[in-house]
Amino acid sequence: MITRMFETEKTKELAQSGDPEAQYALGRMYGDETPPDHEEAAKWYRLSAEQGHPGGQNSLGFLYGTGNGVSLDHKEAVRWYRLSAEQGHPGGQSNLGLAYSKGEGVPQDLEEAAKWYRLSAEQGHPGGQYNLGTMYHRGKGVPQDLEEAAKWYRLSAEQGHSWGQNNLGTMCQTGKGVPQNLEEAAKWYRLSAEQGNAEAQSNLGWMYENGAGVPMGKEEAAKWYRLSAEQGNARAQHSIGLLYWRGEGVPQDHEETAKWYRLSAEQGNEEAQYGLGWLYESGDGMPMDYEEAARWYRLSAEQGNSWAQNNLGWLYENEKGVPMDLEEAAERYILAAEKGNPWAQYNIGRMYSSGKGVPQDHEEAARWYLLSAEQGIAAAQNNLGVMYEDGEGVPMDPEEAMRLYALAAEQGHEMALYNLNRMRQRQEHQ
Repeated sequence: MITRMFETEKTKELAQSGDPEAQYALGRMYGDETPPDHEEAAKWYRLSAEQGHPGGQNSLGFLYGTGNGVSLDHKEAVRWYRLSAEQGHPGGQSNLGLAYSKGEGVPQDLEEAAKWYRLSAEQGHPGGQYNLGTMYHRGKGVPQDLEEAAKWYRLSAEQGHSWGQNNLGTMCQTGKGVPQNLEEAAKWYRLSAEQGNAEAQSNLGWMYENGAGVPMGKEEAAKWYRLSAEQGNARAQHSIGLLYWRGEGVPQDHEETAKWYRLSAEQGNEEAQYGLGWLYESGDGMPMDYEEAARWYRLSAEQGNSWAQNNLGWLYENEKGVPMDLEEAAERYILAAEKGNPWAQYNIGRMYSSGKGVPQDHEEAARWYLLSAEQGIAAAQNNLGVMYEDGEGVPMDPEEAMRLYALAAEQGHEMALYNLNRMRQRQEHQ
């Protein structure tokens, strides 16, 4: 403690005497305090930067870029980053690349961003290595090259960069750019998650929930999802909400589900928006409210969620929370059915069979029932069975009708069981 105080006083003396290195070091001391004193840090960084110190220039640029201790000014941030970068400072080069990547303070120029990231990365700067990896990963400013992306992520990750670790974990999980290795993915996610990276915490939670690369552990999954969710990660908020819904790794608590779904849904997570809509529709975990259900289903449906599309269609068909509109219902069912949603396929089959919201078309009804039936929907199997029994929309085929009735009956569909027994009795009396 005494040694540290002596070093601080010595640094202050040198800084006050005009030593640029000491001025930069003193700025860092003020910036690293708890809480940081950004204004004092900016003062010393500026004195250092004006003498040409590249570290001071980069740090002063960062304060302008974040609006800490000085007024937010991206152009001024770029000016200082450039002075630093042109002296070969890897942090300045990485930050200048980031400015070009985002188009902050300069016109967006991804090739220029990649140039500065590379200069930084080749000096071993973990941020520059990570940023260059993202460019190769996405094919922005450079040709897409997943192996090259993985290379730079790894160099960054090995220096402890949490986003490099997370992204390398993702590549190991998916087998893109590197051989698939779930144990390796979990290792990198853990290293990142332990540094507090919310995305990695969510990813590690998923690994534990699904027993991928680690032993399955719902409680451990809930732990990591919660840590991520509490930092505002929308995906983790949905995931912890789903665990509360199922009572997996946490006590079942649908009110807690509703809380987490709402937090996630308000950030635009389509699965949480659908889930929140379902809670409003069912009145589970909150008061039943069809209008609210329709609102959340619509937000989710607009992002392409097929379950939300289907359920919104049902609300339109049944005048729940929205005016009855059979054409709108059919349109929603078709959008969901074309994405392979089995219940939407069944529902649009019903509409074509009855001519509700669409022109009556038994062949089209049979087509959709078949797609739904093949995914195991008992109601579709029964209805398609009726069509084969009657020869409506398909050739008459009593054997196929009985087969479909049997499939549905095995799932407990009462009408299918009745139809199956009726056909068997008829055969016995022929």
